[in-house]
Amino acid sequence: MDNRMSGDNAAFRAALVQMRGGRDPQVNLDAAEALIRRAGEGGADYVLTPENTALMELSTKKLFANIQPEEGNLALARFTALARELGIWLHIGSIAVKVSDARAANRSFLIAPQGEIAARYDKIHMFDVDLPGGESYRESKNYQPGEKAVLADLPWGRVGLTTCYDLRFPALYRALAQAGASFLTVPSAFTKQTGEAHWHILLRARAIETGCFVFAAAQGGDHDMGRSTYGHSLIVSPWGEILCEAGTGPEVIFADIDPALVADARARIPSLRHDRDFDAPPALPSARIVEAS
Repeated sequence: MDNRMSGDNAAFRAALVQMRGGRDPQVNLDAAEALIRRAGEGGADYVLTPENTALMELSTKKLFANIQPEEGNLALARFTALARELGIWLHIGSIAVKVSDARAANRSFLIAPQGEIAARYDKIHMFDVDLPGGESYRESKNYQPGEKAVLADLPWGRVGLTTCYDLRFPALYRALAQAGASFLTVPSAFTKQTGEAHWHILLRARAIETGCFVFAAAQGGDHDMGRSTYGHSLIVSPWGEILCEAGTGPEVIFADIDPALVADARARIPSLRHDRDFDAPPALPSARIVEAS
């Protein structure tokens, strides 16, 4: 550890691991470990991996044949040992964890340098969409949605945990910032189609709205289960500037993070202090539309 670990408002190095995961958990874990080690060699103090770090799978049968409960989970054991060996804060964007015979949780794990799990977060919003061109997803078919927003304390400030489709629900990020988050995480497997349209805009908006750093590690490329993801992992400053960006393939990107920029951005635009309660408008009655003749 170097002096970047000296406490709140000290600078630190963040690294994002971008992957191209597939159906073979062992291959995915080997790839993730190699990239995490590369991040550690690059001086990272905090490392974030993407959503679905251990497995990218749409088939219900194949998913449940390849996942385990949290207790005794081999992937999680491997990552906790790796965090301890490297002495880093290792944030596994998510792995599928079996919670019953028919349901899984899309669960994020923040692992401390001692190898202890500091926080868990189950993805709240399920990606149930029908996109143009016949691309369709029903995450709720296999996954049990989370019910709690989660904050955790890092040596440099408080982090709010979210996952992928959560990005489209700004109230979650506002609540995390109001509860003290300086950093927001969005590990993702954004589709190529939606990523091209919205990825950069949404991530920059969440940073600007909250005055937080945003860390978004992603899956990228064409996967062996027939899905294409956007990649372009990003670290965004509290002022909405892109500090670093990946391409579409597996890689590691780095940025040196100055937590003092959070206070600076919020001093310039103090919108978090300007929130007000208000009465929501009543639901409008259905109306018959009459065409003019």
